[in-house]
Amino acid sequence: MSSSSLLFRTILVVGLTLLAILLLLPTVMQPLPGWLSFLKGSKVGLGLDLQGGTHLIMQVDTDQAVVNYLEINADEMRRALRKENVKSPKVERKGDGLTVTVPADQREKTLDVVGRLFPNFKTGDTETVDGNLVLPLTMAPAEVAQIKESAVEQSLETIRNRVDQFGVSEPVIQRQGERDILIQLPGIQDPQRAKSLIGKTAVLAFKLVRDVNAEPIASGSQPMPAGTQVLYEVDKLPTGERKKGQALVVETQTLMTGDVVTDARVRPGDLPNSRIVSIDFNARGARLFGEITAANVNRRLAIVLDDTIYSAPVIKEAIPGGKAVISGSFTPDEAKDLAIVLRSGALPAPVTVAEERTVGPSLGADSIEKGIRSFVVGGLLVIVFMIIYYRFAGLLADLAMIWNVLFLLAGLAAFGATLTLPGIAGIVLTLGMAVDANVLINERIREELRLGKTARAAIDAGYDRALPSIIDTHITTILSGIILFQFGSGPIKGFAVTLCIGLASSLFTATVGTRLVWDYLLQRWRIQTVSI
Repeated sequence: MSSSSLLFRTILVVGLTLLAILLLLPTVMQPLPGWLSFLKGSKVGLGLDLQGGTHLIMQVDTDQAVVNYLEINADEMRRALRKENVKSPKVERKGDGLTVTVPADQREKTLDVVGRLFPNFKTGDTETVDGNLVLPLTMAPAEVAQIKESAVEQSLETIRNRVDQFGVSEPVIQRQGERDILIQLPGIQDPQRAKSLIGKTAVLAFKLVRDVNAEPIASGSQPMPAGTQVLYEVDKLPTGERKKGQALVVETQTLMTGDVVTDARVRPGDLPNSRIVSIDFNARGARLFGEITAANVNRRLAIVLDDTIYSAPVIKEAIPGGKAVISGSFTPDEAKDLAIVLRSGALPAPVTVAEERTVGPSLGADSIEKGIRSFVVGGLLVIVFMIIYYRFAGLLADLAMIWNVLFLLAGLAAFGATLTLPGIAGIVLTLGMAVDANVLINERIREELRLGKTARAAIDAGYDRALPSIIDTHITTILSGIILFQFGSGPIKGFAVTLCIGLASSLFTATVGTRLVWDYLLQRWRIQTVSI
């Protein structure tokens, strides 16, 4: 083994160890010194089961979402028929459809308006009653299912916006089943306040952007222009988290609100693999949007939800007709998110509390105490057994285990992960698996020593022959952890995260860390025997 290789691996192991300690400082040291402020986001948070807080399951009334959709379309259809001079149109909701009643002599004109402006409705068999034409309109089951799906997505986005403003650290907001939304708010002991905030209606607004440098105004070094305010764009990270983006100066006057948006959908763009977002307005929104775009060509129009800018496209031309398109370098997910935001001006359907639970901080503290106790007891048992059974080699395996736990916790801190009881279970399981690779290596070394090989040859052969088995077992278990993370939810994800990070660090400490110590002893100290 060359000196340069030994030096390189020493620098690697020592450097990673120091980095791990640095990443864990925000978790164990509060407040942080000023020179460590860049590590502020690197912290292992505590989940609801450890910290205490509020657990809610909100249920979206998707049937009411369909009713709301039908009533909006009934109102729009009534206006459209009057605009086309159809006499005394009557549009009523009936089940999952609408019924249009007009004078019999208006049949062709009515069918033309409905077919041209409301293609999502299918016309049924007409009949004449008392000189009036009765036209039943229905929606396809796929269309009804899409409305219900959109209602849950919109509710999820609106609730997430509300919780973000609530200032909760490490919230869990995710869909559960067909129409339920799971909400976990660590540290929040007032469920009534949380429910009140979550159920509050979001506000979607369209405002013009002033073409000025926003940074000095945002920092306070320049005065705010009259009639303006500073708002921030939202940046979505690859992890799904959001952070405050670029500041923009927008006019305080709201030109339009979300009540005029009837729909927003993702469509294929002109370029390959590109996406655009199409927006449909109601009659009043179409008129307003046409006037706004005609008067502000080449200006940016900010789409603001809860005082956060989600998009600020440039108006290239006047856009009449009640439809608009937002184009840009959207990924499919970004385009979908923007469409959801545009539809999220208000909760699309009533949301009720299906389940409510408050976890007290004393219960969380008790869970932490028991988790730490199991961690310590399990770790001590492993350490004692390895030293008794493998002597110095067992002590080295214990060092690898401590290394492994250090790297595991640092990995959780680097990802900003939340530690839960299942996560602690994953760490305790990792304690045993951390020495598993070293057991394979030590048994191989013992076999080589029984064959009469020297210390150097036995250690080299032990690592070389155990390596394929170690890699196979670790990779297959990591793949299992990835599957658990992909298809599991809540506690299962927490367990999978700690398991995968622990296995990755175990592979490194067993094959690189302990081997470095053996090579150092063989090369620097010239040992002739192995205590194993």
